[in-house]
Amino acid sequence: MPITPLHMGPALLGKAALDNRISLIAFGICQILIDMEPLLGLILHWPQLHGVTHTLPLALLLGLLSAVLARCLSPCLLARWNREMAAMGWLRWQAAKPGWSALLTGGLLGGVSHLLLDALMHGDMTPLWPFSAANPLFELITYEQVEWLCLVCGLLGGVLWGWRRWRRG
Repeated sequence: MPITPLHMGPALLGKAALDNRISLIAFGICQILIDMEPLLGLILHWPQLHGVTHTLPLALLLGLLSAVLARCLSPCLLARWNREMAAMGWLRWQAAKPGWSALLTGGLLGGVSHLLLDALMHGDMTPLWPFSAANPLFELITYEQVEWLCLVCGLLGGVLWGWRRWRRG
């Protein structure tokens, strides 16, 4: 399914570990950009859903683009988040533009992790293009195991990150 929120599971675990050194917004934008191709493919009935955006060169390029977009969009997205989280002050976030290092980390990790997770599940991918037309990761683990991995990472990361934020006050 395109634009699955399950891809954010590993991002939350990364956020718990890296805190301000990774941008969840850049990571999330990258997920959406990469999955625009399969979304269009479903709408237009393309024979291959996971094409060029699901290759290493394009995933990295979209990760860089995500960092730039997140730099522009972060202030308004964080302001919205803070309004929604007003009752829980410990979940509020400073509505400043994140640094380029965090944005690039979020965008590039978003691209690479998306590629790795989808390569495990989708046989129509060539993640190492133009170097190889193979997908050596396909079905190393089951589709359900990938989903559970993402869910567990998200739950664990969300709890750890929330606990750290709550402890800091």
